Formats: sequence, structure tokens, C-alpha cells
Amino acid sequence: MKEFELKYGCNPNQKPAKIYMEDGSELPITILSGKPGYINFLDAFNAWQLVKEIKEETGLPAATSFKHVSPTSAAVGTVLPASLKKACFVEDIEGLDDSALACAYARARGTDRMSSFGDFIALSDACDLTTALLIKREVSDGIIAPGYAPEALEVLKSKRKGNYNIIQIDADYIPAPKERKQVFGITFEQGRNDYRIRTEDFTDIVTENKNIPPQAKRDLAIALITLKYTQSNSVCYVKDGQAIGVGAGQQSRIHCTRLAGNKADIWHLRQHEKVLNLPFKADIGRPEKDNAIDVYIGDTPEDVLADGNWEQFFTVKPEPFTAEEKRAYLDSISGVCLGSDAFFPFGDNIERARRSGVSYIAQPGGSIRDDNVIEACNKYDIAMLFTGMRLFHH
Repeated sequence: MKEFELKYGCNPNQKPAKIYMEDGSELPITILSGKPGYINFLDAFNAWQLVKEIKEETGLPAATSFKHVSPTSAAVGTVLPASLKKACFVEDIEGLDDSALACAYARARGTDRMSSFGDFIALSDACDLTTALLIKREVSDGIIAPGYAPEALEVLKSKRKGNYNIIQIDADYIPAPKERKQVFGITFEQGRNDYRIRTEDFTDIVTENKNIPPQAKRDLAIALITLKYTQSNSVCYVKDGQAIGVGAGQQSRIHCTRLAGNKADIWHLRQHEKVLNLPFKADIGRPEKDNAIDVYIGDTPEDVLADGNWEQFFTVKPEPFTAEEKRAYLDSISGVCLGSDAFFPFGDNIERARRSGVSYIAQPGGSIRDDNVIEACNKYDIAMLFTGMRLFHH
């Protein structure tokens, strides 16, 4: 297949639309089901690069959940503890622990379930049956992977009445070294960003605390690879091989840090016993549970706890989750890793990061206020390294 005609571009009025190889060669994909659209392909090709690079660096199967050309999360395939399985609504998935790929997607989808609703999925490895069964019950636009087990493909093809978007990518495809795009009829050309993020290069530790253990370096690499395919400005928090908060596309760095930190906080709070034990009614679906949990954790819990409201969701009225309880729980967390796609201009980013349990940071460095940022890290015994490489993505 040398070209694929699309229904329309970013919006229905943008016609005609298609994808094709500029040199006239075959596209490196096979469409196994559905008819992916313009934005689907943007998500798919960015997401595939992300999981491919995470797998290459960590050696672990990886998955990501993409929405509007940025990842909601990315994760490697490690077994989920019981509390996290419950928080991610996957405690009932039979054989989950036996599929590293399914664990990776369970983590990626479970991180920011509100944002992941209707996601595009990328898997670093061939999709197996367990992963397909997990995907089947989620609202999703499509998937890209290097292959599919026959039984997994059969399950996925049953989604959306047989119209679920399933793309198979040639895992050996290497793009041209130069890439082009047009804006306002003007062609832009640049060298493809083939910079490899490797933990072995994490040597420029600029803080008094220079202890960054191997697992933290792995998580910092996951953060930076995730940022490489996130609309800039962007900041990413990672814990236990899982991106738990992504702040994308903000004009101010501190706003990225706050947005990603707030998402990371929600991810942590979802695992609190008060949230895990919410007495949901049996007929409440996962999306409705996600919305209710988000409100319960948030600043207006009365929207689900007030008399006349709670009866819609719960069998009995839950106890409030007080601000003091939430703060105490978050203050007990440490070991979170944080990556930034460009330098931190002020120490206020560090102040916000440490409130979400950040212990390790990777960023390019190069600000005229680097000393101020390093001083803020030293104040909280945070270990920070400079990569010397910016990761803007637009």
C-alpha cells in the first residue's frame, strides 16, 4: 500500500486527506481493521516511537495511551500490586500477572483514566490475548503494534461492531533522516530527532545528593522518552516504571509542573483505602466510577457526597476525604522521578515537585538561574542531573 485515503484531516472541512510516502515507496503499515483518521495516525506514529524506544532502553515490554498527540501515560510491564490493580480496575483480569504487556497497558490506561477515555494505544510487542481482552472492555479509538496473536486479533476485531482501528507496523522500519511538514503553505525541514536517551549517559549529577539508584535512572529515562513525544512545554512524573502525571502543551513551565503534579497526586490518592473502598453500586460502569472518583478526590466532593447526589453512585454515603487526610497521605510519598523537556527557569518548579514526592530529577540545564534551581533541590535533598539535551516536540 503506497497511500491511504482519509475521510478528512484534523477537521471534517479539511478535505481531501491522505497519508503516503514522499518517495513513492510502500507505507510501513498494514491496516487490519477499521479506517483510521488523520489524528489517529498522528497518535499512532508518535506512540509507536515512544514504546519502541522505551523497550529498547529498558528491555521491558512497554505500552502507552495517547490522546490528541500526547501520551496520557506510558509504562513498562511489571506486575501491579493488589492496590494498584484495584485502582486501575483490572483486579478481575485473569492471567494479568503472566502477561508483561498486559501489565504495561493496565498501568498506562490506569494512570489517568479520565484523559485516556477514547485513547489510541501503542504496544512495543505483539499483542497477546490477555492484553486484547483488557483493551476490549475499554473505550478506545484504536491500536498500533508490531503484530497480533491470532486469538488477540479476533478479540480486537470484535470491538466497535468490527470497525475498531487496528494497525500493524513494520518493526524494522527506519524513517528518513530528514522530515518535512507544511504550515500555511510553507515547507519546514529538519533532521529527525534521533537522539537516544540512555541511562548510561546520566552522569552529570549537579546536586549535593548524588545518589540516583538504577531503578530511578530507569524511571528518569522513561520520563524523558515520554517527553520526547509529548507536545511541549512538557513535564512528566514517573514512579515504578509508570508515567503517573504528564503536563503537556503549557506555555509556562510551572504550569506544566503543576498540571503533571496534580495528575500524579490523583494517581496516588486513587490508591488510598478510602478511594479503593468506595461502596459503588453494582450497576455503575467504569467511566462513571472514574468521574465520581475524580470529583470525590477533588475540590468539590459535595457534587457526589451531598444528599440527593451520593445515592446515584453509592450503596451508602461515603465518609469525606478531607484535605488534611489527602495532604498527609501525599506527604508520605517519596521516590518519584521527574523529567522536563527543557530547563527549569525558577526554583518554584522544585517546590511544587517535592509536594508530589519527587526525589529525582532529570532536565537539560542551561538556565541562567541553574544555581537557584540546584539550591532548591539541595534544600529538599533531591538528586538532580543535567542531560544537556532539550526535547521539544511540536
